[in-house]
Amino acid sequence: MKNLKLEESSLDQAREHVLFHHQEADGWVTFAKKERSGAWKQYHYRPEELASQMPNWLGENVYFSQNTFYKPQRRIENIRQLRALYVDVDCHQLNYDPKWVLGKLELEVFKKTLPDPNIIIFSGRGLVCIWLIDPVPYKALPLWQALQNDFCGKLEYVGADKKSIDATRVFRVAGTYNSKSGIQVDIQYRHEYRYGLRELQSEYLPELAPSQPKKPGRTAKVVHLYNVRNLHYTRLLDLVRLINLRNYHVQGHRELLCFLYRYWSYCLTDDASDSLQQMLEFNSEFKEPLKEREVIRATRSAEQAWRAKSNKQANEEAIQKGYPGAGYNLKNTTIIQWLDIQPEEQEHLRTIIDSHEKRRRKRERDKLAFRAKRGSISRGEYLEKQKDKTEDRLWQLQQAIKRHPEANNTELGKLLAVSEGYIRKLKKQL
Repeated sequence: MKNLKLEESSLDQAREHVLFHHQEADGWVTFAKKERSGAWKQYHYRPEELASQMPNWLGENVYFSQNTFYKPQRRIENIRQLRALYVDVDCHQLNYDPKWVLGKLELEVFKKTLPDPNIIIFSGRGLVCIWLIDPVPYKALPLWQALQNDFCGKLEYVGADKKSIDATRVFRVAGTYNSKSGIQVDIQYRHEYRYGLRELQSEYLPELAPSQPKKPGRTAKVVHLYNVRNLHYTRLLDLVRLINLRNYHVQGHRELLCFLYRYWSYCLTDDASDSLQQMLEFNSEFKEPLKEREVIRATRSAEQAWRAKSNKQANEEAIQKGYPGAGYNLKNTTIIQWLDIQPEEQEHLRTIIDSHEKRRRKRERDKLAFRAKRGSISRGEYLEKQKDKTEDRLWQLQQAIKRHPEANNTELGKLLAVSEGYIRKLKKQL
């Protein structure tokens, strides 16, 4: 009877934790378990399945994804909704007690240099700080990653793990056990408010708001990192689109595709092991995948280049030689030549395009704008054709209005870092 009550208590804790985190979620949620043998099993569920599936996910070393995926595959290019920011504090590495660390953060960090987390997970040896956010689509990943890096940096002095800030991360479930310590995972719920990503950016990374004047003494480093991550992510998505266009028949380009995927994934997440695993999954989708040992060996230089890119001395030496920095600074023309990307394929890509495709897109935009101005197409048709470019802004505007119902168009424009006139145009589409 006692064991039954303990199991019921653990189930209640687990269910409350997962449902609190993923309330009204969209997409697939990943659950994973590490067996005593070291094997890693992983399953994916729709949000409406979570409550009924929880009894199957009790015991030791049970984890769930903090974000959701648009298909049952935990890969960075499959992100459906970004739902949280998080920092894994491995304070046991510094011999700090987790409760002591939490008290220190409450005095020195929370509500000062960082907002108050929604959840603190006591994972058995350390703690994880979770900031729930209003869900944002995958296109917000570069901004999300910039905030992740900033939050992690501010907690590095108490043991924050730089390798645990990628968008596909899983963390332990309340009520389960950490096999290394034998301690049950516990949760502290602090508040239910969900932060807006732009709200956090404005408060903690104002460098990323181009319409705001720079503050004295600030550098463009954060803006540069944000733009570079944006490029890496869009290029990574282009690789996924390219193999899809080729129906996964990519013989002759497999090693190069995997090399580029591994390198750009490294640059995006700063996590060597996770990037390697995602590259192996990427390789497995080919009609004729490379053998695991072969593809790891063939793409090893991607990790070496990534480490050089993160090395101050290596960067300085590269700059002295006339390069933008260490690592691989590839031009689109080089990538197009290497992968033999045809003009008709470029039409479906976002960033790996040549000058001819850029001019073609500009002509299309200009032609569309001219027709709209002359009235040969309706305003509605014009906006529908521009939907991909405005859908994120529309979503951001809806959230801003929800949070600031009294704000006028000028104030909303400042919140979204756009002009007042653009706010008026967006409102017509709501």
